[in-house]
Amino acid sequence: MMATLLVAGTASHVGKSTVATGLCRLLADRGVAVAPFKAQNMSNNARAVPARDGGDGEIGVSQWVQARAARVAPTTDCNPVLLKPRGDSESQLVVDGEAVGHVGAGDYYADHWERAREAAAAAHARLAAEYDVIIAEGAGSMAEPNLRERDLANVETARFADADIVLVADIERGGAFASVLGTLELAPDDLAERVAGVVVTKFRGDAALLDPAIEELEARTGVPVLGVVPHDDPGLPEEDSVALPPVGERSVVGDDAPPGRTVTVGVPRLPRVSNVADLDPLAAEPGVRVAYLPLDAPLDGVDAIVLPGTKNTVDDLLAVREAGLDDRLRAFDGPVVGLCGGYQMLGERLRGASEEGTGDAETVEGVGLLPVETHFSPQKRVERVTRTLDGVGPLAGASGTVSGYEIHAGDTRPLGEVARPVGPESAARESVLGAYLHGLFENATARDAFLDGVFATAGRERPTANPDRADPYDAAARLVAEHVDLGPLGLEVDA
Repeated sequence: MMATLLVAGTASHVGKSTVATGLCRLLADRGVAVAPFKAQNMSNNARAVPARDGGDGEIGVSQWVQARAARVAPTTDCNPVLLKPRGDSESQLVVDGEAVGHVGAGDYYADHWERAREAAAAAHARLAAEYDVIIAEGAGSMAEPNLRERDLANVETARFADADIVLVADIERGGAFASVLGTLELAPDDLAERVAGVVVTKFRGDAALLDPAIEELEARTGVPVLGVVPHDDPGLPEEDSVALPPVGERSVVGDDAPPGRTVTVGVPRLPRVSNVADLDPLAAEPGVRVAYLPLDAPLDGVDAIVLPGTKNTVDDLLAVREAGLDDRLRAFDGPVVGLCGGYQMLGERLRGASEEGTGDAETVEGVGLLPVETHFSPQKRVERVTRTLDGVGPLAGASGTVSGYEIHAGDTRPLGEVARPVGPESAARESVLGAYLHGLFENATARDAFLDGVFATAGRERPTANPDRADPYDAAARLVAEHVDLGPLGLEVDA
């Protein structure tokens, strides 16, 4: 019998994605045909996946992650509506994987929301015909009175999917029990009645200390607390840049290796940064620290630079120039890699800039580290690709093939002789590489070549990888299996 469980929250970033991912892997490993779903996502971290009508389309990274956890191939049905913020209260609207235009919030609800709801309901129906269980993820809080009549990810999903709800609350922030009580009070009556249980996340200490609060909450609401999940990050890719470390001179994630065996990869915090999950494979390596740097930060103590993707290359390039980062990049003597929008910035110039930026300028000068120029146009490329490596520059010594995906507007053309180590639109010169391939560092051959070069340039020995490092999907599943009672959710399956 087909069932949908909506993993909703009391707020954003409370652990919904971890719980949903853990449920997907746990159920898949117990023989259940399970698929992820999120009706509407807002994220600039996207992946290219098969579209329902052929070709490739975009979905939010969390549903790509959850599909991998469920051991199924992700499609655009997993996330039929995606909003990609681009500044000034405007987002690119993606429906069924295809970009349909740029819309402000008011225009979206006035002119596009009904179409979005129809696409979401149809996508869910297609998944329901194929899978036994759908794990749907909500967005933000499921009880925002101002959104009650247009909440696609929570209210409408619960209704058209006839879903039971598990409500997730983050205790690390404080006020978790008050948030649960307020959410149940403010949610539409029919949604509150669907809440089968509460999961408290990110707890540090002895869970027995929460027993009095749990007893009172259950007595007040009649909703059981299904579990208290400890604060234990399984290492899943983040949904968006909201989860980056707080802004600071050195906001660092990654491994703390012994002194003398650590390198730092600096990542400029572009105002409209996208696809920061490209850096996760580096941060997971022993001895690698990924430092997210303000644009005006010095590059002292940084061993390599990765300039990430952006939702608006031109405006972020202007911000880079205003902060003087372009001068510091030209003076930097370590490896530099630009991915997608970061690659475009490293070229000599950007043409057709008015297509991408908010101003009227047609040509904007780039950082000038690569002899290429980018021509923007309204067309957008979304495609899964496999490229043959010709290891030069920061990927010296690499060979074989790498797989990933491209999501970008515009094309980049050489202005002279230049190596193309990652396909026809890539470029490399000396210690600088530019490529459109998102997911480049998910490929071990490219990741190892890059890091071997960074450690060698820094004059340090690279630590050996830990072969026993936990799989993040299995780690999320263990958190759910060990700390959440699935019985009241109707998902109790023999192990």
